[in-house]
Amino acid sequence: MDNEKVYAMKFSSVYPLLVNKALKKGRSREEVDGLVTWLTGYSARDIDRLLDSELTYGEFFKDAPALNPDYVRIKGSICGVRVEEIVERPMREIRCLDKLVDELAKGKPVEKIIKR
Repeated sequence: MDNEKVYAMKFSSVYPLLVNKALKKGRSREEVDGLVTWLTGYSARDIDRLLDSELTYGEFFKDAPALNPDYVRIKGSICGVRVEEIVERPMREIRCLDKLVDELAKGKPVEKIIKR
């Protein structure tokens, strides 16, 4: 899937996929919300509001209130791609969130995921 298609996807369609990935491994939506909040600066209340909007996934990251500068320290592979090698900023941010949720689903504690 090309980047423009990913950016055009509705946040309300993508977010439940992230939550379900965590839930299948015994984790909670609150933990996913914590990772999203850490990465983007959105609050859990903001996330709920955005789920009822037409916001795209690209806009979700572009309009993030306070992107955590430590996102550049997120490393590893997701979907066969090294996160730290992604040059296009919006896609790197998207893949960073994927990586954070992936680590959560693998059982890593939230505190260790965000303490990089």
